[in-house]
Amino acid sequence: GALLPADAGDGAVPSPLLRQEEQLELLERLDFVVRNIVELRKEVEELRNSLQQLAVEIVGEVRTHLEETQRVTRRRKFPFSRERSDSTGSSSIYFTASSGNANTDDGESEGGYTTANAESDYDRESEQESEDEVSCDTVRTVRRDSLDLVPEDENPLVLDSTLEEGLGQLLEQADRLHSGDERDKREGFQLLLNNKLAYAGQREFLWRLARARCDVWELTEDADERRSCASEGKEELELALQKWDQSAECHQWFAILCGQLSEHESIPKRIQAGYVFKEHIDKAIALKPQDPQLYYLLGRWCYQVAHLGWLEKRTVSALFEAPPTATVQDALQNFLRVEELSPGFSKAGRVYIAKCYRDLGNTSAAVLWMNLASELPASTKEDAESEKDLEEMRSV
Repeated sequence: GALLPADAGDGAVPSPLLRQEEQLELLERLDFVVRNIVELRKEVEELRNSLQQLAVEIVGEVRTHLEETQRVTRRRKFPFSRERSDSTGSSSIYFTASSGNANTDDGESEGGYTTANAESDYDRESEQESEDEVSCDTVRTVRRDSLDLVPEDENPLVLDSTLEEGLGQLLEQADRLHSGDERDKREGFQLLLNNKLAYAGQREFLWRLARARCDVWELTEDADERRSCASEGKEELELALQKWDQSAECHQWFAILCGQLSEHESIPKRIQAGYVFKEHIDKAIALKPQDPQLYYLLGRWCYQVAHLGWLEKRTVSALFEAPPTATVQDALQNFLRVEELSPGFSKAGRVYIAKCYRDLGNTSAAVLWMNLASELPASTKEDAESEKDLEEMRSV
């Protein structure tokens, strides 16, 4: 380009703005910028393709996992019913209470396993198509959620009717295994863990998974495994309570997990866990006032607070402005409430009533409840441990 001075005449010769060397240098710089832009565009395109391929691989793995777990869940049956074996015990010495369940579901599942020879070709094809539809729908939901393609007001965790039916069967099976022996409880925990990917957004699934973690905590003696079970369960229910604060079961099992997690902690941390335990048990009772299990847990908490040792009392007074208070009479009222709602709810509960009357100096009532406790079988781990207390009171 060229410029002419404003006062130049018609015969003026234009002079270039840039010298030839400067023009060449400018062209080289422009060429450099263009080449870099082209290379950057190629890199962005390659990155986009890689991300799409990665998403496809993830969805494929999820689909394979879901198909396998659903196939196992559908085919697995249990040929016999199991006795109630709710675990409500704990060896914890302070503010901790262990898992329990007031589930009284007497439902029976069909026995045996379905064999390939017993199915027709049509049945097998129909079952496979049904499983494929379920898994594909689930995978589409997971994929849309993972790629942020779901609008904020759309809930990707709503189950279709087929998947919801599978969840119902899974929960029924988990309840049955929870009421079984040690092997059943571990099997139930593994079953829920295998299906966590598919149902982690469902309230009824999450609190049962937390209950199964409490079962494993009770069964194992390994400190690391106990800590892992309680810690993971607590984290899962913390998130669940943010969404379902009106779930009595979530509050109940969160309280129990907090108590279990604090078992090997220092006295101040156990005291803090005691506050959390009481807070969530109170919320659970407000939401489900007819559940005897909740009053049993509260009764145990009151009994332990009423029997705090000297060191614990001094620690509570030093660290907290409003230390927890509870009396043996408070514990007794809660245990009697359990019997009112469900007579013979547990052997351990009746032993606690006898201990409360003993502590209050009512010997005749203590003997009466000792005899009533002896009539019940030891159906849980804590029931078996309460036998020791019975023998001690009988000797006295």
